[in-house]
Amino acid sequence: MSRRPALAALLLALCLAAGGCGAQEAPAPAEPQTPSQEELAMTTCTLSVGDQTYSVTLADTEAARALAARLPLTLSMTELNGNEKYANLDQALPTAATQPGEIHTGDLMLYGADCLVLFYGDFTTAYSYTPLGRLADPTGLAAALGTGGVTVTLTAN
Repeated sequence: MSRRPALAALLLALCLAAGGCGAQEAPAPAEPQTPSQEELAMTTCTLSVGDQTYSVTLADTEAARALAARLPLTLSMTELNGNEKYANLDQALPTAATQPGEIHTGDLMLYGADCLVLFYGDFTTAYSYTPLGRLADPTGLAAALGTGGVTVTLTAN
């Protein structure tokens, strides 16, 4: 019996055990990327109503990024149900609606594809919304919005 087939089989086994013949070393993991100032600025925006301003932390959604790209935006918002103000946008935003179950004061949501909703009361809901963001501190929001229609401005930071 020749030793050549046994030697070839041994080399093949070593080659396969090492990750295959001609296998290259796996690349080093990529360094974590630090967000640019522009990216950081787009994670928040400012909501102004009357003389009050609120910082809004934008959601990590395609809809929130699309909204941020349209800022500044001044909206005439209409009262609804004693817990929310809404405004119809002139262009639809991308949607990824989910049923949150609970709404909290300061939630900024998209109803359908073109209805921006700002909530100033906590309640449970069966409706579906696409998250846009949340006020960092909604203290005094209900008073600032009042009981009727109101003008609200969203600006980039």
